[in-house]
Amino acid sequence: MEQLYKLLETFNGFLWCPVMLVLLVGTGIYLNIALRFFSFRNWVRAYKCLWQGRSHQSEHGEISPWNALMTALAADIGTGNVVGVALAIAVGGPGALFWMWVTALVGMMTKFSEVLLSVHFREKTPAGNWVGGAMYFIKNGLGPKWIWLGTCFAVFGICACIGTGGMVQAKAITDNISGTFGLPAWLCGLILVGLCVAVLLGGVRRIGAVAGKIVPFMAIMYVFMCLLIIGMNIEKVPSVFWWVISDAFQPTAATGGFVGATVMMAIRQGMARGIFSNEAGLGTAPMAHAASTAETPLVQASIGMLDVFIDTIIVCSMTGFVILVTGTWTAGSSSASMMTSMAFEQALPGVGQLAVTICLSFFAFTTILGWCVYGERCAIYLFGDRAQKVFRLVYCLAVGVGSVLALDAVWLLADTCNALMALPNLTGVLLLSPVLFKIVRDEVARDGRFVV
Repeated sequence: MEQLYKLLETFNGFLWCPVMLVLLVGTGIYLNIALRFFSFRNWVRAYKCLWQGRSHQSEHGEISPWNALMTALAADIGTGNVVGVALAIAVGGPGALFWMWVTALVGMMTKFSEVLLSVHFREKTPAGNWVGGAMYFIKNGLGPKWIWLGTCFAVFGICACIGTGGMVQAKAITDNISGTFGLPAWLCGLILVGLCVAVLLGGVRRIGAVAGKIVPFMAIMYVFMCLLIIGMNIEKVPSVFWWVISDAFQPTAATGGFVGATVMMAIRQGMARGIFSNEAGLGTAPMAHAASTAETPLVQASIGMLDVFIDTIIVCSMTGFVILVTGTWTAGSSSASMMTSMAFEQALPGVGQLAVTICLSFFAFTTILGWCVYGERCAIYLFGDRAQKVFRLVYCLAVGVGSVLALDAVWLLADTCNALMALPNLTGVLLLSPVLFKIVRDEVARDGRFVV
């Protein structure tokens, strides 16, 4: 088992090498240039579409455009926004935050393209489920000879879902609550499974409804606390902003417990953590957006690209600035997992660590909900509608198991499957890019709200 774990670790490192990051970011750059930076030119219009889509109903789709975005954000906004940002800064220095921004701004176009293709090529199953994602736009867009690629995506998606979305997030919740409140892990796990059963067995409509209420609340609460801490250190903000920009292009000097970082370390950490957080290019969020009732694929794709901006430019930036203005980033990479808690506790003694625990628990719980949608869509693709309820029960069981067991191997396997999902997804997007460009031009010609 130890040799198998090391082999998997080596394979994971190979998959997430700089070539993968270049492929993910390079695809975004190509799409931005080809579509004349659509995401920047239509950013405000996308927010207007989101606001108008809060309760939009249609016979085409299952959940409103608002709830589709909230479901995707539920899966995106997770521990990576708190712990992942801290790790990026601890290893790559303040400049890593700049490269997270770059990755997000480029990745908005990748997410737009994934969502548009997913909605355009989606299907309605006999049971009435509106399903889409990389496996469907590969099958319906590229033809029968590419079905094997879509099947690979679905298999990898189920593995990543059960591991990343179920077991690992459940473990994060139980560890946080047990450590803060002293509750036994089995009790936390039991409560968590009960909550999951109550929400997940209700299907994508109930998940979307719950996410539509919890996600805005948890994001606003977290951002408010971050702004409070930043406001308490407002005099440091200009110098922190300069740190982020300047250290992105020059080596970060050692200071305090921070051992220093090269420019390449900043680039790699910033890009990797940004992609892990917003999932642009991995092909996950489009499966939630494909169930939207939006009037056109262009509208939902424009809404879909906002989750990258909200996740990384807003939420991750808040975490990064809190860590930098409080100075806890100099603690070094050995304490990266506690860096955000240290920053909050230092600024808000007595309540800071508790606040982070509560936010992390909310983030992880909504991630569990969002990833269930992804997993069941993959299961439906492979086995049909009959697999939907079976998958939900298996997923809830995985949450219970993950909450009480140490699962390093499961986390590594799930992370590997995340990378394996990106390969067929990006292949499909790139091969279908001529179709994508035509759809966008035709849709823009019909809808005067957008420009290209």
